[in-house]
Amino acid sequence: MKSLKVLMLAALASAAFVGGASAADSYKFAVVPKAMNNPFFDLTRDGCMEEAKKLGNVECIYQGPVEHEPATQAQIIEDLLTQGVDGLAISVSDAAAATTVIDKAVAAGVSVITFDSDAPDSKRSAYVGTDNKEFGKALGEELLKLKPEGGTYGMISGGAAAPNLALRVDGVREALKGSKWTEVQGSPTFCNDDIALAVQQAGDLKTANPDIGAIVPVGGWPLFAPDGWKNFVEPLKADVDSKKLALVAADTLPVELDLLKAGYVHVLVGQRPHEMGVVAMQTLLKLKKGEKVDEIIYTGLDRVTKDNVDQLMK
Repeated sequence: MKSLKVLMLAALASAAFVGGASAADSYKFAVVPKAMNNPFFDLTRDGCMEEAKKLGNVECIYQGPVEHEPATQAQIIEDLLTQGVDGLAISVSDAAAATTVIDKAVAAGVSVITFDSDAPDSKRSAYVGTDNKEFGKALGEELLKLKPEGGTYGMISGGAAAPNLALRVDGVREALKGSKWTEVQGSPTFCNDDIALAVQQAGDLKTANPDIGAIVPVGGWPLFAPDGWKNFVEPLKADVDSKKLALVAADTLPVELDLLKAGYVHVLVGQRPHEMGVVAMQTLLKLKKGEKVDEIIYTGLDRVTKDNVDQLMK
């Protein structure tokens, strides 16, 4: 009888330990985009949610500013720390502002990585996403393939303080250095991830430079508004069809692939935002388990033209 009692107590203790271990091994990881009204980050959210469900012991919290507002992003990160999240994956809007809160989070024992846009001088453990300098170079290289004879070009960027976008702009310029392409005055414009403003800026570049030979958005913003983009291109369609006006843009969201197939953009260079969400969850979990991770984890690029657009759309 005594031995049975001992066994029952041992079983209860074991169950309590397992339950405690289970609770201790469950994690809340937050993905913080630059702006929740940017459809690019919807794919990162989907990857995060899917991988969290697959892992089973991870909850993905997707929270960020509605619009591109670095100060609001920093405050949201502060709020998430107060809520007691176990890990953060941040697409950095402003490197200086983000570094302060990232370092605070790390000091509090929270695992922090960046994705899409980095803060390399912070204490974050890893960056997951695109090699943004190579991304910009790819945009420039595709423009050179399209129009080796050169001309004038203008870029559309997002936030002026976003480190990933600055690298892309540098990459475009590096790829075109020594070519017959020259950048127009006032390039890049900064839309602050405002989709409607990005479309307007495309029109402004053309108005200010009637003979402009190329427009290169280093993010997909203007194409995220397909009707607005079509309204911009339609009066210029003959020039676009003849490549007098070359349109080389970033990202490969479904709406952009449709525009490419319909002839409203010549080339897209795409990132892999869904994979960023998946890898972010995997990386944060490894960090919480005390495992080593690579400091830089690149998720790759896709170059898309009319020749391979159908393949990517599948």
